[in-house]
Amino acid sequence: MKLHKIAIISDTHGLLRPEVKEILKSCEQILHGGDLSNQQILDEIKAIAPVFAVRGNNDKEWAKYLPDELDITLYGVQIYMVHDKQCRKENMCGIDLFVYGHSHKYEEKKIDGVFYLNPGSCGPRRFWMPITMAVLEIEEESSNWQVEKIDLTKKNKGREITVGVKERNLKLTVETIIQEMQKGRKMEQIAKGLCIDSEFVEQVCRIYVTHPGVNAQGILDKMEVSALLERKNK
Repeated sequence: MKLHKIAIISDTHGLLRPEVKEILKSCEQILHGGDLSNQQILDEIKAIAPVFAVRGNNDKEWAKYLPDELDITLYGVQIYMVHDKQCRKENMCGIDLFVYGHSHKYEEKKIDGVFYLNPGSCGPRRFWMPITMAVLEIEEESSNWQVEKIDLTKKNKGREITVGVKERNLKLTVETIIQEMQKGRKMEQIAKGLCIDSEFVEQVCRIYVTHPGVNAQGILDKMEVSALLERKNK
């Protein structure tokens, strides 16, 4: 019985890791849940296998041609895709697999016969959150299928970062990072000058650039720092 493998990824945010590419090469098709962030990433994965992708909230002018949602059928499996699950259509009747992204958190659950799947993010790591994706396997003759979660965190020697500042000073630290970035300072210089982890600085800079007009508190909200601090204090 022939087995088809479909890669499911999301929120690559401009980064296609070598180990992710290797997994993509073992699959016949690729589903991307949005937030590619640039055309180059889409072109890279298209060079590997046929791609079905939806537009994410960070996919700007270049991605106007990408659909906000997709309904597709692969080897008898009905698949519906949208970047943010809050924007899903009301009628999910007939859907076998619902693929979405946005939160960077791997999630799988079954609701009213529909399998909900967020493959998480396999792009830039957001603090303690794991680097994940999924592979859908479909038996051709029976259309039986299953989803395999792939956690790449250990392969990347993932670690929790140390922010290096107290909770009450986080907002001030983010404001300082923004000011230093505007002066043309490099991320490594900023991190060294403030004695904080370079990954923290990188996350602040990336969110500031990709979300025009966002303030320090907005950046902290998007970085989910409160969750990070809660985890560190356990």
